[in-house]
Amino acid sequence: MMRIFPVLAVCFLLAGVTIAQQAPPALVSIQEVAQGLPADGSRWLTFGGNYSNHRHSPLTQITPANVSRLKPLWTFQTATLGNFETTSLVRDNVLYVTGPQNVAWAIDARTGRQIWRYRRELPQGLTACCGLVNRGFGVLGDRLFMTTLDAHLIALDIKTGSVVWDATLEDYKTGHSSTIAPLVVKDKVIVGAAGGEYGIRAFIDAYDAQTGKRAWRFYTIPGPGEPGNNTWAGESWKTGGASVWVTGAYDPEQNLLMYGIGNPGPDYHSESRKGDNLYSNAIVALDADTGKLKWHYQFTPHDVHDWDATEVPILADLPINGETRKVVMFANRNGFYYTLDRTTGKIIVAKPFVITTWAKEIGADGRPVLIPGHTPDEKGEVTCPDLTGGTNFWQPSFDPSTRTFFVNAREVCMTFISWKPTYTPGERFTGGSGQRVKPSESPAWGALRAIDPATAALKWEFKFLSPSTSGILTTASGLLFSGDSDGNLLALDSRSGKLLWRYQMGAPLHGTSPTTYIIDGRQHLLVPAGTTLTAWAIE
Repeated sequence: MMRIFPVLAVCFLLAGVTIAQQAPPALVSIQEVAQGLPADGSRWLTFGGNYSNHRHSPLTQITPANVSRLKPLWTFQTATLGNFETTSLVRDNVLYVTGPQNVAWAIDARTGRQIWRYRRELPQGLTACCGLVNRGFGVLGDRLFMTTLDAHLIALDIKTGSVVWDATLEDYKTGHSSTIAPLVVKDKVIVGAAGGEYGIRAFIDAYDAQTGKRAWRFYTIPGPGEPGNNTWAGESWKTGGASVWVTGAYDPEQNLLMYGIGNPGPDYHSESRKGDNLYSNAIVALDADTGKLKWHYQFTPHDVHDWDATEVPILADLPINGETRKVVMFANRNGFYYTLDRTTGKIIVAKPFVITTWAKEIGADGRPVLIPGHTPDEKGEVTCPDLTGGTNFWQPSFDPSTRTFFVNAREVCMTFISWKPTYTPGERFTGGSGQRVKPSESPAWGALRAIDPATAALKWEFKFLSPSTSGILTTASGLLFSGDSDGNLLALDSRSGKLLWRYQMGAPLHGTSPTTYIIDGRQHLLVPAGTTLTAWAIE
């Protein structure tokens, strides 16, 4: 590993600003992390803004009336190959940012000036899928926590970027990796293992924030003698994947962690792993202190279309049928939107939010009612949605004032093909592939959709000619920020879906979304696009 400190940032100042010397940040308390986004906009300390993953800011300086007056203040270019898929953290006027290939920075939020830079020396021959990316830091005390492409969790000193401790999750040579943004709960750092395309047996881990010692592990595929192991025929559980690469949510009242789990492996070949294949394509609720399973719900039993449930869960308390329910909201890659009771995992509502041809509904028993003819074979079969899904890992948002769930949806179909694979440690183990249906036969398009989580009814949509992979930020002033596939940053009225403003960023906001905070009494909008960060404010 190597740290470069200090190094001149590749930074362009686009407005009159003064470079100020940064004072060492005070310790970040777990109370601050748990509070989420404060009304004063002074910090953003978790992946989703708060433990519930609302990604909804209380700030109101930037409004539908003045959003067209946004101007860039500064731009930070990483000079690193790859794209941002990160959520930047901010505290004490400093941004903490992870980038591709496990490079990370501390940046002066006023000016875009680099304070320190960390770069991990990665081994040759990494097998990480899909993209050498990272989705963000966790933070507690004087430490930042980052997962690595070679399947480690590291703690960095928040002041200098130097390594405090380095914990090995698993051997990267077997296909394990990690790109997830850690979630800090109490004194623990929660992470997950990616690499399901390589026949791993994945897990969710908790590590002591001070020492880096592992506190517990939950395997996402139960072993012999454990409940659910009989849902894997023979020894298929050993290479079943079920990886975890998107940050979950935390319910402090119940002390429950809720994470979406990836698809089973091999991805497409049904006969290689007969059974429901728990806990793949499920959401699991774990005791945060012990990692013990409290409940689960499987969205797609025996998935054969690569529909990971590694989407972002959002928590809320909602009035439904005259009763306030504790819910978890989940727009799934399989094309269905779900509202579940987060105390039991039972379905409250489940309806398609995109065109789905593989199942006509979710039955009273919680299982999808399948439409015959949608098991891939060597000849190929056409199914909607495609393997990327009705949505994917990019972040949705939830506005608690209007009780609206926002998601970037995709309308794309695919021909799925499967064949029997041979497992070799560290090599891809998918058992098939897919090819998108010709546009002349089934055009691919997308839409920003606003959904009523009590009923799954569509409130409004804003259509795209081609699907977007951008996340979403909403604000209390009634704004929604996202992006399209052409690299435009978009501002919409979150209550009506009306487009208010756009700006060409030069690259899409792939798998990431803007964040917002206050610096010196002024609301800033931070936009990661391609390998560039741009800070905006009202002129």
